[in-house]
Amino acid sequence: MMAGSKMSAPLALVLVLSVLLTGVAHAAGPEMDPYKILGVTRSASQAEIKKVYKRLAKEWHPDKNKSPGAEDMFIKITKSYEILSSEDKRANYDRYGQTDDTQPYGGNGRYGQRQEGFYFDESFFNFPFNSKNQRDFADSKYTLHFNQYVNEVVPDSYKRPYLIKITSDWCFSCIHIEPVWKEVVQEMETLGVGIGVVDVGYERRLANHLGAHRTPSILGVINGKVTFFHYAVAKEHLRQFVEDLLPQRLVEWVTDKNYLQFLSSWHELNKPHVLLFDQVPVVPLLYKLTAFAYKDYLQFGYVDQGLSETADLQKQFNINTYAPTMLVFKESIEKPADIIQAKGMKKQIIDEFMSNNRFLLVPRLVNQKLFDELCPVKQFHRRRKYCVLLITGDEETFSFGNQAFLSFASTNSKEVVRFSYVYQRLQQPLCDIFMQNKDTAESPAQVVILERRNAAGKALFKPVTAWNGSDDDKQRLLEELERLQKDPSILVHDAMLPELNNEFASMFVIRWIYASYDYLSEVIDDILHNNWREMMPLLSLIFSALFILFGTVVVQAFSDSSEDKQTKPKAKDGTKSENGSPGNGSASSRPPKKNFVEVTELTDITYMSNLVKLRPGHMNIVLVLTDASKNILLSKYAKEVYSFTGSLTLHFSFLNIDKHGEWMDTLLEYAQDAMQIDEDDAGNHKMDYTGYVLALNGHKKYLCLFKPVYTGEDIDSKSSEDEGAASGGRSRSSSRDDNPPRRSKRSRSLSTLQIHHKLDRLGLWMERLMEGTLPRYYIPTWPGLDKITSSK
Repeated sequence: MMAGSKMSAPLALVLVLSVLLTGVAHAAGPEMDPYKILGVTRSASQAEIKKVYKRLAKEWHPDKNKSPGAEDMFIKITKSYEILSSEDKRANYDRYGQTDDTQPYGGNGRYGQRQEGFYFDESFFNFPFNSKNQRDFADSKYTLHFNQYVNEVVPDSYKRPYLIKITSDWCFSCIHIEPVWKEVVQEMETLGVGIGVVDVGYERRLANHLGAHRTPSILGVINGKVTFFHYAVAKEHLRQFVEDLLPQRLVEWVTDKNYLQFLSSWHELNKPHVLLFDQVPVVPLLYKLTAFAYKDYLQFGYVDQGLSETADLQKQFNINTYAPTMLVFKESIEKPADIIQAKGMKKQIIDEFMSNNRFLLVPRLVNQKLFDELCPVKQFHRRRKYCVLLITGDEETFSFGNQAFLSFASTNSKEVVRFSYVYQRLQQPLCDIFMQNKDTAESPAQVVILERRNAAGKALFKPVTAWNGSDDDKQRLLEELERLQKDPSILVHDAMLPELNNEFASMFVIRWIYASYDYLSEVIDDILHNNWREMMPLLSLIFSALFILFGTVVVQAFSDSSEDKQTKPKAKDGTKSENGSPGNGSASSRPPKKNFVEVTELTDITYMSNLVKLRPGHMNIVLVLTDASKNILLSKYAKEVYSFTGSLTLHFSFLNIDKHGEWMDTLLEYAQDAMQIDEDDAGNHKMDYTGYVLALNGHKKYLCLFKPVYTGEDIDSKSSEDEGAASGGRSRSSSRDDNPPRRSKRSRSLSTLQIHHKLDRLGLWMERLMEGTLPRYYIPTWPGLDKITSSK
């Protein structure tokens, strides 16, 4: 029994190894045949393969086909199409049975790598996703990094648009768009469009900077601005997307009617003008891209040879209708300065043609950038560049000399000499350095030869001659140029040149309007395509502004409504104060929007809390009144101090002098300075304190005193309430009158009116109190409680 067990153990081990080896061999056995998967013959054309692929991809797409094997089948279909759509991969498979360099399938290539005699099939570990090992090698040369994007792509996007794909490892959908992407890249790159690929797994920072939060995504970059592609990934859609990135006003349509106007604008724009004659009804994309790249140097127009409105134009310039023709016009609109004609113009040929014709024969210096290009700084002795500069004007009197200078420059054949001119009134700082008679009112035209020595502005120059366009002027200039070729030291003057004014700066508003239009168009496009994630910052800003605006309006509306409803309580401020009684409250209302003033009577009950034990920094504003003047003075008092009720340190009270006259006398006796002020006014009469206001600081033991002032307003302005008020109170002015004690009705009304106006200046006094500019009268101690206890 034991011997049988020992014999069966090696046998079992052999059986297990046999099964494993058979499984491995079986796993390596099935062969992936792209022809069988797509169901085409080996002689099938590319058109047939593409047609079958589209049908199968639509049928087996996992979003539409929910069967368990749909995803695997779709991957096989995509991989098979990738092999058969590439001539190199297809030939490699037909010859060796291999689908690519890293993953052999059939024949001898079915085996992977042998590591020390052990079979190792890489296909077991290679998944059919867009992993780094499976990614097409062609994408690697377009890979972008953050610094590369910021330092290279963004500046270059002002000369050409960029098409960028956002991808990542394990991106299933990325495989689906890969064939179309490769085809578009191949076409766009030949036209001059920049291409980029961003791997989110390795460049998360750049992806976030671009606003790309899902893969795959395709976006365009132009003039530093990012625009996302929203449509189905097809060659036609991507081509149209690139075309839509370009500004709409790059190329002007030219016909027999407007060609003279188009060509004649060379003087105003200071640019050569380019005309493309072609038979297609739309402007070719290559021409638009060229116009964008050279927009700062050239003005572009397009002539459709298929239109009857361009027949005269074609006849005038003898245009061949069998091939596209490109003409460059400079100062002369009758004859082109250069011409190129070829079928299927290549980008390299067009770029060379444009570079050679970027400037007019005699361009005007309109900004510093143009000056730097026309008159570059000296770098090496053999690369010296001399500028012949005509300082002139744009008036009619200079036109003959300007034309003669242009004629002289057109005969120049020396590459080291460039001709240009400048308007003195537009570039005055520069011209003041060169002009010899700069102090004269009308300086004549002047020709100067200069050489720039460094970027800081240093230049050597020599004024040659006053220029009026005569033959003698041309001869002197020619002799100086010949001497310059032999002896550069004739430039004897040196100076630091200022930076040129930008004469086209006034067009900033127009460019801003165009930029605003493009931005609004982009915003509308994003909204229509529900690109909410990219639009979130802008939408957040808009809704925040609307919320603030709406909230302000609502709060203001409710506030106005509340104020309207409380107009009647405001009119009853005096009533509130009149009916005030001890114990109604001990502090003034804090918020000023209450529309009333809470006034407490100063009695023996409130004496300690409202004065003696008042908190530091707080003051009690006490109005002195009588029973007869109580209603009138409290109403006026409330109106005058209402605007100060928002202060948390002010309290408002009143003191009935009829009840507490002894307290008032004692207080003023303590304050000797205040008492001396009123001694002269008292005379032989008893002092009348009606209308006095005391600002009492209980903690620091001082007071500020307000004495009533009668403004002398007309009696006719009194109100019926004033007429009905009691007149028992005695005012200061009445105390000084010589009238008999018995008063008439008119005298009583006058007394009432005077009482009403006693507090006219209280508001100004309160402002001074808050400023701290009022005199303070200090007392040793507050009068005792017995002085304020009512004797009645």
